[in-house]
Amino acid sequence: MRLLLTNDDGIDSIALHILAKELQKEHEIIIVAPSTQRSAASHSITIHNPLSVKEVTLSGINSKAYSVDGTPADCVRVGLEKIITKPVDMVISGTNIGANLGRDILYSGTVSAAVEAAISKIPSIAMSCEVNFLSKIKEEHFITAAKYASKVIEISKNNLIANDIVLNVNVPAIKEEEIKGIKVCPMGGNLYEFFYEEKSNEDGTMKLALSGRHNDNIQGSTDVYYLKNRYVTITPLHYDFTNFKILNEVNGWFTP
Repeated sequence: MRLLLTNDDGIDSIALHILAKELQKEHEIIIVAPSTQRSAASHSITIHNPLSVKEVTLSGINSKAYSVDGTPADCVRVGLEKIITKPVDMVISGTNIGANLGRDILYSGTVSAAVEAAISKIPSIAMSCEVNFLSKIKEEHFITAAKYASKVIEISKNNLIANDIVLNVNVPAIKEEEIKGIKVCPMGGNLYEFFYEEKSNEDGTMKLALSGRHNDNIQGSTDVYYLKNRYVTITPLHYDFTNFKILNEVNGWFTP
């Protein structure tokens, strides 16, 4: 298959390079990724300034690669509209350095890049790997995530190609042999904590920083729960945010 690879950690991300090296074994790939770190860019796009696109060479990767000084969603748009001359079968975003669980997906540039592909009617997979930022990040975990990316593509490719959906995949940061399996599950309640005050300047300006995450839904059959319990999680997503369950009810509010 022909795959477009992107991410939100930037063109120099080791996790992206490991994923590319794994997928190029079986697929034709092309890489279009941000020139710098763009985590938590969500689905923002650049509308007021021109984008700079540069072809780059990545060691050990035998495919064309381009850096874009824009957001992850920009990269997908640029790749599909200006760089890739033949249709791609799928867009793979990642591997993200850190899990994208629960409500995190609303902020994630990784997931939003995959969603941008779905808007263009191209199936996509958002790959993320859990990491412990307080300890040394281990490349072996990204190797495991890359292997699971290949596995998810192979298992789901026929159904994915027939549907414009996104699969949000998270891989736990453990040894490959310790992973219990794959769970398809809904998103949980992962949420960023409130700000805490880091310092205040004499002019009255406050410096604020996020204090991390908390899980308000670690029980039950959610991505937060299953990742914690050593499963690879897969959550199907779609860009249509319409709440069809209450659509008719809300219509009744405004219908005499």
